[in-house]
Amino acid sequence: MNELFWLIMLAANFTAIMLCYRLWGKTGLYVWIPISVIIANIQVTKTVMLFGFEATLGNIVYATSFLATDILNENYGKRAAAKAVGIGFFSLIIMTLFMNLAILFEPSSSDFVHDSMTEIFSLMPRIALGSLAAYGISQMHDIWAYDYWKKKRPAASFIWLRNNASTMVSQLIDSVVFTVIAFYNVFPTSVLIQIIATTYVLKWVVAAADTPFIYLAKRWASTSP
Repeated sequence: MNELFWLIMLAANFTAIMLCYRLWGKTGLYVWIPISVIIANIQVTKTVMLFGFEATLGNIVYATSFLATDILNENYGKRAAAKAVGIGFFSLIIMTLFMNLAILFEPSSSDFVHDSMTEIFSLMPRIALGSLAAYGISQMHDIWAYDYWKKKRPAASFIWLRNNASTMVSQLIDSVVFTVIAFYNVFPTSVLIQIIATTYVLKWVVAAADTPFIYLAKRWASTSP
């Protein structure tokens, strides 16, 4: 059943990000970036079995942040994509700060979520550190690589090349940096390696699957008034 839920989540994420873009254009993508970063950093605390391997959740929604920056880079340029990365950084820092302040409050006798909240968000500083490092390095590489391939192959017919060539390398960087920082000494080395491998493969699948959507976004941008 996990595989079915994964496919449903994949479809739901693509639908949501394209709806944001269709309704609000560039602003919609700026809205999507903090949504994807915050959800991904909560979901990543849960490990599941997918296709026979151990993996963390959050891979799909996090991978769509790369689709958002690639659409921005394609339709509005490097500066617009870099602005989105800055918004993602700020969102993650603020979420980590505010949620860790929240768990410092003494719960009332009727409270029933404090322990669960503490269990999830006490991991946040380390996860946030790994996420910030991975997000910054991989997204900056993605923006640079997308722009590089856009200059080398500027024709619209090569959108698939710049989208996949930039994102697939960036996702590998992200998977290694994040997993090592966030989960080193949390999981056994064998599980750590498995998480890196499965995380990258799943992100790779998402990156390949998002190619039609960047073409659709290009079409919407060219026909909008």
